[in-house]
Amino acid sequence: MRILVYPHAMEIGGSQLNAVEIAAATRDRGHDVVVVSRDGPLVDTVCRLGLRHILLDPRAERRPSRHAASQLTRLAKQHGFDIVHGYEWPPAVEAFAGPRLRLGLPVVCTINSMVVAPFLPRTVPLVVYMDDNRLRAIRAGYSHVTLLEPPVDLQANRPGYDAGTFRCELGFDASVPLLVVVGRLAPEQKLEGLLAACDVVAELAATGRRIQLAIVGDGPSRPLVERTAAAANARTGRRAVVLTGELNDPRRAYAAADIVLGMGGSALRGLAFAKPVVVQGERGFWELLTPDSAPQIMRQGWYGLGAEGDGRAAGATRLMNILGGLLDEPQTRARLGQYGRALVAERFSLEKAATTQEQVYVAAVQASARPAAMPLLTDAFRTGIGVSKHKVVRKWQRWRGTAPLADFNAVATRSGPCAT
Repeated sequence: MRILVYPHAMEIGGSQLNAVEIAAATRDRGHDVVVVSRDGPLVDTVCRLGLRHILLDPRAERRPSRHAASQLTRLAKQHGFDIVHGYEWPPAVEAFAGPRLRLGLPVVCTINSMVVAPFLPRTVPLVVYMDDNRLRAIRAGYSHVTLLEPPVDLQANRPGYDAGTFRCELGFDASVPLLVVVGRLAPEQKLEGLLAACDVVAELAATGRRIQLAIVGDGPSRPLVERTAAAANARTGRRAVVLTGELNDPRRAYAAADIVLGMGGSALRGLAFAKPVVVQGERGFWELLTPDSAPQIMRQGWYGLGAEGDGRAAGATRLMNILGGLLDEPQTRARLGQYGRALVAERFSLEKAATTQEQVYVAAVQASARPAAMPLLTDAFRTGIGVSKHKVVRKWQRWRGTAPLADFNAVATRSGPCAT
């Protein structure tokens, strides 16, 4: 098959990194795979993996964009693609409005957000990475929904990977336990936990416990995180919390860590390096991955929600209690790291994900050979009305200053525990 993969962005992040890595693994199964996207740091990863890249029309800044839909249609005609795969709702809507409606090509959509946008075409096969989302999508009327849990490249992310001088570059003591968190510094999902982690470093230091925290990533919340880190460092009297900014290749950070804090794909990458992982969520949620906690954590998509009303303070207390035992027990850390590595090898390998993705493509191509005109037209009408309403609501929210920066990722929009 000839496949066009369209990630929603090319900054460092779980959804788009999964898109690129699964694209390369699918290519390795004998398919012709091309990536189309905006410019960004992950374009280097696309090239490193040997995938062909096409730059998205710069006029497609506002999303969804008719320019993007037109470009996707032109590319499909020019290169003879058999299927278009959009990651998150704007690329999926653009692919539906372009190659699907204009050429009849099958379109697949992967959603890694908290909630499936209600106006997504229900005739488009969905891929989601948490079972809660799969069940909700089926109840909402989506007829083709596949669970594909976040994959990990176990060759690229492995124990023994050279951390180099990561600790030294940050001014960290090699003998002091190091916490690492990798992710975008955004108000949604991660911010509360990042601030709580800074608080924990300061609290533990006040009791005489030495600990270090590296925060790897960038984003709109960086100034607030920097101020909180500075306050923690002032309280500890040393450089205990350091922001590295965005790293195009964060593997050195995972390799250098003693404990990884994270959610979604970042948590899984930490496990791939055989590190113990404390899974982060919101409303004070933190949970150490163990054989006992794994079933619930996986069902919730490597994420969780604490009790209503809990927040940063409750999260700091919970995280401190979890770390209390781990910091002084290297054998426990090693045992949990070995368990985590075995878990991702069994269930979350990139090869397994590519096999599942290939099956989704084959089913979508076969289904498109039996088109049903009325459901497609109904989908087009419902999606058009839904996107228009969504844009109006977002403009109103921005005017009032209440719009979330990431669609369908704020706690208030969720109907239950979801993933990162």
